[in-house]
Amino acid sequence: MKTAIRVVPDGSDGAASDLATSSGRLDVFYSGLTSATALAKRAWREGDELARNYPNAMALLSNAAAAVGSQRSSARTQLYGLANLSDPERKLLGEVLGEGEVAGVVALPDGSLAQIRESVLAGIWRVRIGSEPAHEYLEVGAIPQIVRRAATDLTSADLAIGAAPDGAMNVQPVLAEIRERARVWRFGMRAHVINLTLLPMSVIDLAFLQQSVGNGPVQLIFRGYSTCRVQATGIRNVWSVQFFSSTDNIILDTLEVGGVPIVALAADEDFQDSAERMQEIIKAYFT
Repeated sequence: MKTAIRVVPDGSDGAASDLATSSGRLDVFYSGLTSATALAKRAWREGDELARNYPNAMALLSNAAAAVGSQRSSARTQLYGLANLSDPERKLLGEVLGEGEVAGVVALPDGSLAQIRESVLAGIWRVRIGSEPAHEYLEVGAIPQIVRRAATDLTSADLAIGAAPDGAMNVQPVLAEIRERARVWRFGMRAHVINLTLLPMSVIDLAFLQQSVGNGPVQLIFRGYSTCRVQATGIRNVWSVQFFSSTDNIILDTLEVGGVPIVALAADEDFQDSAERMQEIIKAYFT
């Protein structure tokens, strides 16, 4: 079986990789989705009480609903702090938002991690920097800004290509293609995809490719019909995107030169759908 490129940072970044590639440890915010039936029963029984006792949570959810309804994928994200929420309100927020399909971590320069989780409402994210609840917020947008900023600010603008090791077959032209595409890519351009699965690349080629592109600060995992791992490399605008089978065997191994890969982004149609669903949830819970 083809060996996949694994972007595994050293030091603090190593912790990020461990977290991003472990489904158990990725559950950093929620202990699990509450069933729809349980939520409905609770909402029916406690609607008026929740509105009276949890006004900050209600206001936050109302603001997020309004924001996501007008959000666009190309627009700047909108942030809402959670510092003024009580512990019961945070718990309620977790029940309402649940766990979506995208989660991950961003390794920061000070060695801390930013943990991100998309809610069940696409385009509404929960972000925590470090371990302090005070550094937690909701963000409405295609992807949290901290992902884009880290992938830009904490990576290299150029790819240095050294001499290939003995036994290498095709890695040098692949590296040259990556370097050229990364140099000319600008925001708004389509991503350039290099399908490593279809290329005749030896284990030596893949190891040297990994060594050359290095390790980046962003680790994301998408769990939809299959598992997809999106990892920034150490080169700006170059990402490793890998799809896995249910038995964790790689079925598609690519490098993308461009912005954050589209598989991790909320789209314009997602925002409108999330706004409608959020209004329904607010009505069920608080009226």
